[in-house]
Formats: sequence, C-alpha cells, structure tokens
Amino acid sequence: MANTLFLRLEGPLQSWGERAKWDVRDTAPEPTKSGVVGLLACALGWDVDADLRALSRQIRVGVRCDQPGVLLWDYHTIVSGIMSEGKIKHNAKTGEPETATSHRAYLCDASFLVAVQAAPELIDQLAEAVQNPVWALYLGRKACPPSCPPFAGLGDYPSLEDALQQQPWYRWDVEPHTIQARAVLTNPRPIGARRRDEIVSRSRRTYASRYTYELSIPVQVQPINPPELSEGGSPCTSPA
Repeated sequence: MANTLFLRLEGPLQSWGERAKWDVRDTAPEPTKSGVVGLLACALGWDVDADLRALSRQIRVGVRCDQPGVLLWDYHTIVSGIMSEGKIKHNAKTGEPETATSHRAYLCDASFLVAVQAAPELIDQLAEAVQNPVWALYLGRKACPPSCPPFAGLGDYPSLEDALQQQPWYRWDVEPHTIQARAVLTNPRPIGARRRDEIVSRSRRTYASRYTYELSIPVQVQPINPPELSEGGSPCTSPA
C-alpha cells in the first residue's frame, strides 16, 4: 500500500505566507506545511480547527523546488471599513470609502513537487480527495489557482528524501537531462531550521513550530510520455 502522496504545485502565481500579518503579506520560497494542509483540507471539505490540527499532526511533508520562480511584490488598495450591517464605511470629512493598503508577495512561474507521507489509509483518503475536491484548490491564496491538477501519483518509500529523489519531473519539449533542486524536509527531531507552520488554529491564525532541514537533490527531467502519464496520475508539465 502507498504511504506517499505526490502533489505537483505549479501555476502563474503562488504565495505561501509564513510571517504574513496586517499590511505586509510575505511568501516563503516554497510551500509551507500549513499551506499544504490547507490545500488538503479544501480537497476534503474540512474547515474545523480540530480536524485541520489532527491532519497536520498525522502527515510529514517534503518539498522539492524544481523551479523556484521569481519573487514579485504587489501593491494592493482595498476597501477596509465594513459596518455591522454590511455597508461600506465612508470618511466623515471626504465622503470617500475608507481604504487600506498592503504589500503582497508572490512566486511567479514556480513549480514544486510535494511529498506527503502518512499511514496508507489516510494517504488513500487524501489521494481520492485531491482528485475529486470538495472545494476549489489554490496555491496559498485564493487568487492563485493551480495551472494543472495537483495530483501527481502515489508510491511507497522509506523516507521523504527517497520519495523526492526517485520522482522525475516531466516537461514538454525537452531533452532528458538532470538538474539540482533544493529540497526542504520535515525533521523528525527538534533540530535544524525552525518554522512556525504547524497549524494550531486556522481561525485564530496560530501556529506551532516545525523543524526542517535542506539538501540538494538531483532531479531527472524527462519529456512527456503518454504511458507514463497514465501510470503516474496527472503530473504537471511546463513549457521549456
């Protein structure tokens, strides 16, 4: 039975807030665990804190950065004042709607392979949900839809590192070659880089610490082959 679910997260824009608050909304350089849990919860149709917290604790996550993308900062102006009855607040002096500004970061044209490991029964449930999601899936923010179905296959591997090392990256119109990709993996021990992306409460935006480590992984880039697509699910493919 499979213990690993693969997700290909690729799209024009992605944003994985790690320290985002108030008027500055950053993005981590790769999908966060809380973001991956959020995507899986959308697929399952879950929005209760206890369910998301339990899901987060049951899975291990590793991310391979096949195409890191380009960082983009965008300047937003939004209507900020809404009264209890749903009407927009207006400035008492000018009569104009009250507005607020924010700076938001995105990753442009990035492509990541995410390996999710858990008990086989849960992996089967997640795989079915990702292929038939209850709610629309998005890449960190609701304004960032994926450019292809995220499901990229199942497998059985002894570790996240083995899983990410053995999965090729399928692309259109390329010759077979190898690249080196940065990978970020959950460390089962409390050492390494500490990140606050373990969901405690989505509604209150509170998170616990998770420890990760990084390594460089050789990735086999392969041209698309229809039989491989039928066997592996729906791997995302990018133009060269």
